[in-house]
Amino acid sequence: MTLNLGKKPLPSSPRPTYPQPARTAQELQARLGREKVLLELAQRRNYSYDGIAMGVTPAVVVLPTSTADVVEAVRFANQVGLPIVARGAASGLSGGAVPIQESIVMSFTRMTGLHIDPQARIATVQPGVVTLQISELAKPYGLWYPPDPASFRTSTIGGNLAENAGGPMCFKKGVTGDYVLELEFVDFAGQVHRLRREAYDLVGLLVGSEGTLGLITEAKLRLEPIPRYTRTLMAIFNEVGRAAEAVSEAIAAGAVPSKLEFMDNGCINAVEDYLKLGLPREAAAILLVDTDGDDPLIVEEELAWVAEACQKHGATVRLARDSGESEALWKARRSISPAIGAIKPKRMNEDIAVPRSSLPEVVRSIEALGQAYGLRVVQFGHIGDGNLHPNVLYDPKADPEEKVWELLHEIARVALRHGGVLSGEHGIGIMKRDFMSEAVDPETLEALRKVKAAFDPQNRLNPGKVLPEAHSFTH
Repeated sequence: MTLNLGKKPLPSSPRPTYPQPARTAQELQARLGREKVLLELAQRRNYSYDGIAMGVTPAVVVLPTSTADVVEAVRFANQVGLPIVARGAASGLSGGAVPIQESIVMSFTRMTGLHIDPQARIATVQPGVVTLQISELAKPYGLWYPPDPASFRTSTIGGNLAENAGGPMCFKKGVTGDYVLELEFVDFAGQVHRLRREAYDLVGLLVGSEGTLGLITEAKLRLEPIPRYTRTLMAIFNEVGRAAEAVSEAIAAGAVPSKLEFMDNGCINAVEDYLKLGLPREAAAILLVDTDGDDPLIVEEELAWVAEACQKHGATVRLARDSGESEALWKARRSISPAIGAIKPKRMNEDIAVPRSSLPEVVRSIEALGQAYGLRVVQFGHIGDGNLHPNVLYDPKADPEEKVWELLHEIARVALRHGGVLSGEHGIGIMKRDFMSEAVDPETLEALRKVKAAFDPQNRLNPGKVLPEAHSFTH
């Protein structure tokens, strides 16, 4: 593949006229087999959405089982002039896997190859592998895969790679990209490439690129030994900003928790309605904290530092007595999304990340914005590394969507004013694409467009995502 970073993106051109979807699918079925190409309209409609956004019905849905299938589908897409949108488990929250024009959707859920090399501590995975399965297969060897998005029981590693997903473990252990050793991907022309993390780190460009630069078909991921000891606590606060203040205090004291998560009162009560776990409904916020390691004295010492910092900021601290209590608390955290989804018919999920020193002011500002707009806002997230997920909950019949978008824009501006960024792990997709002009200077945006043009000169890979000025693709 030739990467010409000096080449400007192709100018916009009239949208091509595509073949009829039925004919296109039939021709591709002849190449790949009927079971790998969906033809029926009802089937194709099921691939028009992700966890937060609805798009257009794709012209064709391809279900590859191998890299060779991906190559064949990409080459066919080039022949008929259709763009390609990569898709995994559809748990994304930024519209990144949603087709916004007539496209071929490449659903990787049947590419589920997974091999563990315990001596090298490496997992070789195809993109359709469910994230949790990696740790489950590695566990008999005393190994695990630390990146753990809240959706780890359903999300696939391909989506995690596309978004550079984080999770409760990210403060101490790092995010998805920190564990990638090699990638295999198919480019816009149907050529297969293998990348390693060497002096020129193209792996770092592909991870987090939201399917706009290439189609990842395999990855080699680093595994780690499972920690021998883990302790859990819950800290209960009577004011949302104090929870954020306690986080900075604990980290300044030297604690490096393996998990450090935040839930506000709206999340607490939504989860309690959903699961009846005995969470403190009256709390303004709670922190859920794990410390782990191979030395029990250090694990206990770190937990004590966190407890002391929380108590200094007015919290009541409860230690989990056993693994059962610990699992119940983390089940609460991982159940926030379905729980808050039951409060209102729709929600929009923000994903800002800010410096820890700004957290108290940021969480208070977001709470005040929700009140000012008269919309329900709940907050949770990976507060240890400043990654917050404010969710705006609303009823489209009562709440104008323009008002919801105005509030989301204001939340994004709060992050930017405090030296933060638009996304910590969910990606830009289409949800935050229009905010990019405020978040990134024009020179950087132009550099990003040049990278896109170098990898995908005809703009066929997930067009219209991430960059605020989408360029039409050409034949």
